[in-house]
Amino acid sequence: MLEKLKNTFSSFVKKTLTEKKLDDAINDLKLLLLSNDVAIDTAEEICNKIIKSFEGEQIGRLTSIQKMLFDTLKETLSEILTPEEDLDLLLEINKKKSKPYVIVFLGVNGTGKTTTMAKIAYFLKKNGLSIVAAAADTFRAAAIEQLSYHMDNVGIRVIKHEYKSDPASVAYDAIEHAKAKKIEVVMVDTSGRQTTNKNLMLEMQKIVRVAKPDLIVFVGDSLAGNDAVYQAREFKKNVGIDANILTKLDADAKGGAALSISFETKKPIIFVGVGQGYEDLKPFDREMFISNILELV
Repeated sequence: MLEKLKNTFSSFVKKTLTEKKLDDAINDLKLLLLSNDVAIDTAEEICNKIIKSFEGEQIGRLTSIQKMLFDTLKETLSEILTPEEDLDLLLEINKKKSKPYVIVFLGVNGTGKTTTMAKIAYFLKKNGLSIVAAAADTFRAAAIEQLSYHMDNVGIRVIKHEYKSDPASVAYDAIEHAKAKKIEVVMVDTSGRQTTNKNLMLEMQKIVRVAKPDLIVFVGDSLAGNDAVYQAREFKKNVGIDANILTKLDADAKGGAALSISFETKKPIIFVGVGQGYEDLKPFDREMFISNILELV
């Protein structure tokens, strides 16, 4: 995991740099970052920080250059991965006085959104909270069946309507059910169509207007690279994002998606998926992620 991004930074730091070679080295680094799923804006931010760190500095011994680059990289990665405000999901749910706490999940098909919802439900239930799920992806009958399957496995009831019914009404009914039954958390699934679909975005906006969620979570696939960043950008622009969850970080992820989504949304990554089981969900450890990237540098 993250091996390719590690190697990118490692090879860059260990190169002997001179004033003449710096521009070439920065260009090489940018290309390497782009090839490892780091979005162009994020790659430019990293490279600009490195260039700035050399302003007014003499290019001297290799060891001092390596330390300067290492420190700059660590600082830059920390800045990118540090959100405007951190978020502790359990704390947020527990401090809300008037329940239910409503979470809307966004993400395109294939990201693992539905499985991730089941993982979150499993996590919340294990921490003593009651949950109900809303099958508000009515665009595909299979989506309703898939959510029901996973939620049945973790013992969570699903509120669902007929195929092609109004998604916002499903969310509304789930929230009313939660109020009546004093259920603490409502988790709303949404359609996974492509973000270029204008009707999808209008549908998402209506769900948010009706459900008035306490939290909007973007579920992104670590393996999707720049596609995940584009999806996050579109959802942020049209609907809004409060937090991110990255799936499949246990697979052959290059690491760039986490950097890029953090940079794009300025919102925290609260969990990462690290396996297929419902327990395979871990809080995102920013410092550990940075250490994993830089340990070979």
